[in-house]
Amino acid sequence: MDAVADAVADAVAARTLLLTGNEAVAWGARLARPQVCPVYPITPQTPVLEKLTEFQAQGVLDAEIITPESEHSVMSACIPASLAGARVFTATASQGLLLMHELLHYASGARVPIVMANVNRTVASPWAFWPDHTDSLAQRDTGWVQLYVESAQEALDSVLQAFRVAEQALLPVLVSLDAFYVSHAMEPVDVPSQTEVDAYLPPFAPPRRLDTASASSWGNVVSQDMFYRHRVALQEAMDGVPALLAQADGEWQRRFGRGWGVVERYRCEDADAVVVTMGSMCGTARVAVDALREAGEAVGLVKLRLFRPLPAAALRAALAGIRDVVVLDRNHSPGAGGILHQELRAALYGAPEAPRVHGLLAGVGGVNVPPQRIAAFARECRGTTPRPESVWVR
Repeated sequence: MDAVADAVADAVAARTLLLTGNEAVAWGARLARPQVCPVYPITPQTPVLEKLTEFQAQGVLDAEIITPESEHSVMSACIPASLAGARVFTATASQGLLLMHELLHYASGARVPIVMANVNRTVASPWAFWPDHTDSLAQRDTGWVQLYVESAQEALDSVLQAFRVAEQALLPVLVSLDAFYVSHAMEPVDVPSQTEVDAYLPPFAPPRRLDTASASSWGNVVSQDMFYRHRVALQEAMDGVPALLAQADGEWQRRFGRGWGVVERYRCEDADAVVVTMGSMCGTARVAVDALREAGEAVGLVKLRLFRPLPAAALRAALAGIRDVVVLDRNHSPGAGGILHQELRAALYGAPEAPRVHGLLAGVGGVNVPPQRIAAFARECRGTTPRPESVWVR
């Protein structure tokens, strides 16, 4: 450990701080000890970059912060830095993530374990700045692992867990948090000590890397068969992610007393109906479920934290014995409807006594969906025949 690293360890002791979701992400990145952080500001992600540069100016973040001219260039810098063996972190949102699209494919194909935070925001046009998952869900086929968090605390923890998973699977990971509801809302956050995080997350030691002392290259043209085998290997790595995340989260819980799981069941005992959703809407749904339970109605919540790879086996287990599933999608895929609705229907296809799946487009574009509306959705859907298409609701 060099002098700067020693100073970082001394400066960061376990504490509870009042942080926004963006600040929690920056703290998670700082504790991970990244060596390279290419970043470009975009609302509502900019505070992540501001906090990282503040840490660097204070001498408590020993990382090369690069500010290229666009998000496309950000990812262009992330990939070679990771290929050279550096631990790499970045953050973006909305149009910035879309601008990276070409290179997201390249990053997963290069098997670089970059961790990127994405602040979920509406995509243009029309121009808007509200929470919506369409930006990240539009990247679901790029080969990136995708996590969705409910709170600032989960954001900090997930950044660190993401590095564990990324560097074991050799896959890039996207950690998504809702604009404003999480990114700018403050809450008490338990920040672990640097020493504790170092014990959980060892230095990045890739099995192979670009090194001038050992000549190799990346990016040559390959044959059809080589490309095919490469994609098979990529799929095999994805298949192992749910178990790796469960292990990383289990160890986190043993060390720090809290865990988030892969799929969470909340008050699902004896439930005949459950709400399924992702991100900050899970917190609102918990309030709705509590109210329904107090009224004597057997309704629960299934929170999906890992969206890609979709943990189909875990979802089937979580929904076993449930008669009605109400899916709340804060996204919209034109021509298909709610993305989570369609993915969940596919995951449950062929399952014995599969539940009825009701898809609701709720909260698209950041529209507020209060607990009483979620409770009403659950009441209205129970016992009814679901429609194959997703239904617009407010």
